[in-house]
Amino acid sequence: QVQLVESGGGSVQSGGSLRLSCAVSGYTYSTYCMGWFRQAPGKEREGVATIDSDGSTVYTESVKGRFTISQDNTKNTLQLQMTSLLPDDTAMYYCAATRYWCGSVDPGRYNYWGQGTQVTVSS
Repeated sequence: QVQLVESGGGSVQSGGSLRLSCAVSGYTYSTYCMGWFRQAPGKEREGVATIDSDGSTVYTESVKGRFTISQDNTKNTLQLQMTSLLPDDTAMYYCAATRYWCGSVDPGRYNYWGQGTQVTVSS
């Protein structure tokens, strides 16, 4: 059974940092590409960052230079280091896996999802 479990969310002030983690089980981690997504109240889910099995990354424009996606293939974990956080970053953050659409920020391309972890940034 495929499972993705996020952790690391919380509440911080503007300018602060958080590190999200996603533990993956139930499939061979390296055969899938991973992504972080977020959804704020009343808004559509949007792609934040993706990473391929070879480490190639894609970031949405609003987080470039502030967020870093990484993975540990030996530990089947995905991370998202978030710095210089802004109130607009407030959202539920999800990790997700896709078999064939590496690099895509389209949520519809992802097969497996975690339950999400809340990030709240106050001004």
